[in-house]
Amino acid sequence: MRVQVTLACTETGDRNYITSKNKRTNPDRMELKKYSPRLKRHTLHRETK
Repeated sequence: MRVQVTLACTETGDRNYITSKNKRTNPDRMELKKYSPRLKRHTLHRETK
């Protein structure tokens, strides 16, 4: 049931992280605060296809 998802920065659009999630328990798109190397600070990253 676990699938790999890519997290993209909402400010730069860079796809910086790959993580996994359980589609059964978390069907909506994931949003996490992660470090953006280009901006050198933490920003919101959203799940992309």
